[in-house]
Amino acid sequence: MRDVIFHAFNWKYQDIIKAVEDIHKAGYGSVLVPPPLYSNPEGKDWWQRYQPKDYRVLLSHLGGKKDLQQLIEKCHKFEPKVKVYADIVINHMANENRADRLNFPGEAELEKYRSQPDVYEENRLYGNLREGLFSPWDFNQAGNIQAHEWLERIRVIFGNLSDLPDLNDSPWVLLQQRKMFIALAKMGFDGFRIDAIKHLTERMIDNFADLDEIASKYLFGEVLTGSDRDEDIFIDPFLQETWISAYDFPLFGTIREAFSFGGSLRKLVRPEAEDNALPWHRAVTFVVNHDVPYNNGFRSWLLERQDEHLAYAYILGKDGGVPLIFSDHNESAEQHPEDKDRWTNIIERPDLVNMIRFHNAVHGQLMVILFESDTTLVFRRGNLGIVAINKGGTETWVEFSTWGLKNPGDYVDLIHGHQMKVEGNRFTLYIPLRTAQMWLAQ
Repeated sequence: MRDVIFHAFNWKYQDIIKAVEDIHKAGYGSVLVPPPLYSNPEGKDWWQRYQPKDYRVLLSHLGGKKDLQQLIEKCHKFEPKVKVYADIVINHMANENRADRLNFPGEAELEKYRSQPDVYEENRLYGNLREGLFSPWDFNQAGNIQAHEWLERIRVIFGNLSDLPDLNDSPWVLLQQRKMFIALAKMGFDGFRIDAIKHLTERMIDNFADLDEIASKYLFGEVLTGSDRDEDIFIDPFLQETWISAYDFPLFGTIREAFSFGGSLRKLVRPEAEDNALPWHRAVTFVVNHDVPYNNGFRSWLLERQDEHLAYAYILGKDGGVPLIFSDHNESAEQHPEDKDRWTNIIERPDLVNMIRFHNAVHGQLMVILFESDTTLVFRRGNLGIVAINKGGTETWVEFSTWGLKNPGDYVDLIHGHQMKVEGNRFTLYIPLRTAQMWLAQ
């Protein structure tokens, strides 16, 4: 089964179209495209996509409605099809310096609609573009969330994020959000990532999540947390109040702790059972997402490059969760030169291509721990695969029972190309320092 998500962060839609064949060939099951709702077409900065001006228009610096239709059509031609997920921002609208800043899209944009009718009609998703969409009555006007208020759920829901106008859940706003999701679903999108979902009311979430037109779509949200207290306040209510999946920030925190200096890989043996990961069927797993490198407050969460490689072996080797792999075009390298080429050309990276091949081959197979220590973790996936991770600074040999494995059985390490034969009651495996192995039965 193919379920790995390729996150084409800030990719132009035509560039995704050109890469779709390679995305499919690499084993991905879906592609997450940047926010399609109308944002400044001249705005090259990635954050512009997260400041929508109008739900009724699909147009940005990255492309327009026709590009998206072409992208969906091409992705769906493959067998199995590559699913297309859209990144949707509904918590807020754009922060713009104008007199009518709480009127959207605003008089200046409405004038553009009138003066360039062909352009905007071509990119119209739904509705009457001769009229405005939102007015000041459609917004919570409770001021910005202050530093000391981030653990107050009510303030996080009803306050503004850095002056971004925060939409309320009035009948008019909910109606427009329903129309927008229904129109996107009719276009052929297979699912949606909901940005900043911890800032939404339960009523706003239910308004779109319970639509018949969305019932077959895959939904997942960004519930950004960084501590146990955060999880109690935001993750637990989210899991209770909705059926939507979410980024597995609890597991991400566990991974960071396990791979830290002095941390133990034993933390990764049964994280869900210890409340250190989301339930397997609600989790979107990751080792880096755009929040981390693109927000200075979270950059301390970045793993060291080799640890990131080892962590990918873990999330693509383990059972449960839908893995997401992040890709950009060096946008963060402008401020942080050390990021250069770190997440570019992801589709061609041999280690990730082979990890995805392993993931797809063992999908649904039982995960059983074969060996665990502070620096080493070895587990099998049914009798089809073995994952071995050594985060330590020295090579190691581990011995484990061959029960449940093919015996005798030939296995190939997809990452390095090595071969081995498993036989007998016990087997000893050599794992070099700072290395991951993914052995697939032949």
